[in-house]
Amino acid sequence: MAAAAAQLLRGAARAVRAPPALARRSLGSAPPGVPAGRGGQRWALAGALGGLGLGLGLWRRRAAVAAGEEEDEEEERLRRRFMAPPVSGLRELRRRRRELRSRMELLIMETQAEVCRALAAVDPGAAFAVDTWERKEGGGGISCVLQDGEVFEKAGVNVSVVFGQLSEEAARQMRSRGKSLKASADGKLPFCAMGVSSVIHPKNPHVPTMHFNYRYFEIEEADGTKQWWFGGGTDLTPTYLNEEDAVHFHKTLKEACDKHDPKLYPKYKKWCDDYFFIKHRGERRGIGGIFFDDVDSPSKEEVFQFVQSCAKAIVPCYIPIVKKHCHDSFTPEEKQWQQLRRGRYVEFNLIYDRGTKFGLLTPGSRIESILMSLPLTARWEYMHTPPESSREAEILEVLRNPKDWVH
Repeated sequence: MAAAAAQLLRGAARAVRAPPALARRSLGSAPPGVPAGRGGQRWALAGALGGLGLGLGLWRRRAAVAAGEEEDEEEERLRRRFMAPPVSGLRELRRRRRELRSRMELLIMETQAEVCRALAAVDPGAAFAVDTWERKEGGGGISCVLQDGEVFEKAGVNVSVVFGQLSEEAARQMRSRGKSLKASADGKLPFCAMGVSSVIHPKNPHVPTMHFNYRYFEIEEADGTKQWWFGGGTDLTPTYLNEEDAVHFHKTLKEACDKHDPKLYPKYKKWCDDYFFIKHRGERRGIGGIFFDDVDSPSKEEVFQFVQSCAKAIVPCYIPIVKKHCHDSFTPEEKQWQQLRRGRYVEFNLIYDRGTKFGLLTPGSRIESILMSLPLTARWEYMHTPPESSREAEILEVLRNPKDWVH
């Protein structure tokens, strides 16, 4: 737009700038009927200034048209980049583009599109169903789900941007984690929550399931004070252990964390191992990754930049593993073990997962999107125990005793 504006300005200047010789004649003479001398000079000067005003007005109009056209083009580029128009609308996001809430919404939209396109490139015979929905209490979301592909049995990547009044149940859940939330006299707590979440269940038991979620939360207390925090993470759940894949996955996440602070990866890796613990089974859901929640320091901008780095690491940490194993051969017994491990996945998500709990406790939530994380198929067998020294027993050992994969 700067180049276009400069061109228009040069055009306007040419329109009001006469050649030097003509300019000298104009200042020294007057048209017929106007006395020569100072009066004629004043007339000529007024005419020149009037011409300059007309030229600048023309430039401003042309610049405004050019700016509007460029804005429309940028919005069209954004529409093509995303899976669907943002919940808040492109014009509103552009108007508030310096606010962190707008930047976070753009980030989760970009992450959704990037991951969906990467998955579709691996499984070209399948297509994502794109479903936009609205929440009557405020906000809405975009659910992108692929089912029964050649590579992925079920893959969902959801975006949600919701706001309104926090339910008592959700507030109670947050207070149980140490949040001090001061509601107004009528008990209201205005909130805004947005995030991108995904669970990918491949068909081949040698391709691991992957989950990620990155979110931002904001609550306004009775005195107008706003509490904010970020949460999220990326983790891997293999049916069979492949140490090379585990190292690649964790190393990629560590590199994303190390850009901001070398202490973050070990801290969030342990948090992930602890969080995805199925207490009644005495084992983790998978081999971990990173997980964090309620992060509100050192500053909003610094945490946002960290979340952005983690989101950019999703495709490179997972897609190479999918490509490596999606055509591996497998036996019916290996497929059955995958189904049993998926049963554990379901147990964790329905009993312990914070995001699932928050969604189910929030009025107007979209249940289909919340339960998108569940696989199409799973299996429970009574008292199933794999043989000692088997590959099934190998993964169970790691799930019970987490390993350090990058040191």
